[in-house]
Amino acid sequence: MTTLTRRALAGALLATPFLGRGALAQWAPTRPIRMLAPYPPGGGVDTTSRLLATPMGAFLGQPVVVENRAGAGGSIAAADLARSAPDGHTIMIDALAHTVNPSLLRNLSFDYATAFTPISQVVVLPQLLVVNKNVPVNSLAEFVTWAKARQGTLSYGSSGNATAAHLASALFLSRAGLDIQHVPYRGGTPALQDLLGGNITFVFGTVSSSLQLARDGAIKPLAVSTTQRLAALPDVPTVAEQGFPGYELNEWNGLYAPAGLTPAITERLHAAALHALADATVRARLDTLGALPVGTSPAEFAKYVADQRALMGQLVRDAKIEVG
Repeated sequence: MTTLTRRALAGALLATPFLGRGALAQWAPTRPIRMLAPYPPGGGVDTTSRLLATPMGAFLGQPVVVENRAGAGGSIAAADLARSAPDGHTIMIDALAHTVNPSLLRNLSFDYATAFTPISQVVVLPQLLVVNKNVPVNSLAEFVTWAKARQGTLSYGSSGNATAAHLASALFLSRAGLDIQHVPYRGGTPALQDLLGGNITFVFGTVSSSLQLARDGAIKPLAVSTTQRLAALPDVPTVAEQGFPGYELNEWNGLYAPAGLTPAITERLHAAALHALADATVRARLDTLGALPVGTSPAEFAKYVADQRALMGQLVRDAKIEVG
């Protein structure tokens, strides 16, 4: 188990005795809470939202109802949240795209930097850099040397333009000085299928989609995108420890409410999120998905979101990433 996971679970488990003291006792929802999910049913954000909704609702005393508002890279749901009253009855769960969209989307009706109250980063979803099994390398250093001898002739896949997989790849290629063509797919599964077929050279895939293939030897895992190794693959080094210090780019999910939320409501929603992350069923399911529970405080999450927005903006500009 990584340090990140231990810290997150410790925080979640320690949260329960604090509940009901001070400001937390001053607010309770009076009707069901809408949890907006900006993507279609069945995806990562939708899965996380439905895992958290039931225990959060039990804690708050009102059901938390997941509402999928997909489209426009997540900005349709975000616009809905921005228009909602800051009374705690409408929240949203979003992914890394929350910090990428400000650099990609134009003419939005809201400002990502000011329209929301960050509640908590709830999970991190590490990515694996995997290559086709026939690529004659067994480490990231070997891969960089091999690829540099084939500059301009290779391609890599991602789960879509400007997704975490695309951004993780772009950051790695920039740091490694590699020229490899991007092939965007409509999801991570088609990209992995083409990797298995030898049509592309590498993919940054989620742990849940690529772990079993790696264990079966169908693909080669060369690195993980987190700053620490994963318990599920302890022999696979991080990108950072293989000559790229400071490298980290993961998918992640976080909870938001409209701007103007009172501290009492913010803390109560945060406590509900911690309660859900401490649930044994939730933890077991997250483990099968390769997701690491986090549970940062609202202040910590606000700083993280601001930092990520700046970092993602620079990466989008440097990599010349655009959306149609």
